[in-house]
Amino acid sequence: MNLVVNGDAESGPGGTAQPVGTVTGWKITQGAPALIAYALGQGYPTASDPGPARRGSRFFAGGDAPRTALTQDIALPATGPTGHTAVDAGRVLYAVTAWLGGYASQEDGARLSVEFRDGRGTPVALSVLGPVTAAERKGRTGLLERTAGSLVPPGARSARLLLVLTRTGGGTSNDGYADEITLTLNEVPA
Repeated sequence: MNLVVNGDAESGPGGTAQPVGTVTGWKITQGAPALIAYALGQGYPTASDPGPARRGSRFFAGGDAPRTALTQDIALPATGPTGHTAVDAGRVLYAVTAWLGGYASQEDGARLSVEFRDGRGTPVALSVLGPVTAAERKGRTGLLERTAGSLVPPGARSARLLLVLTRTGGGTSNDGYADEITLTLNEVPA
């Protein structure tokens, strides 16, 4: 089960290249994100560009700010096969996945990190995905899948996602793109 709320940019306002003031499930900590429709065109990724096979109708973009950051805090399950007891026994694996990308040969990009925290909020582990470079995209507009995973560190009680979309070149558009952000937990097979 995906623990991320609105990791696919489908909920809440958006659909154009105009920045939004709120993003369902996320806290905007810097900048002004846009939730752009794949059908918009105008040089933005479309359904025929590289990206998730089963993409929805929208994706995250950096809007018009040089740096846009969104966070989401996720409480890990307290009980069950991936609950606290299993985490503390080293029996829970996590996988974090995101489709990250940018525009043509520009180096604007997206980076996603997941920071596991103990009950006091102290970081105990970190995984970082991206950014995807223009060379990795072969100079094409689009998104590529990035994934990481390991054991959930003993003592972890929450995970903080940080999505950073960065404009590195000229222009006014922040063409760091992200979609299909997931964080899943699985019990280590016996």
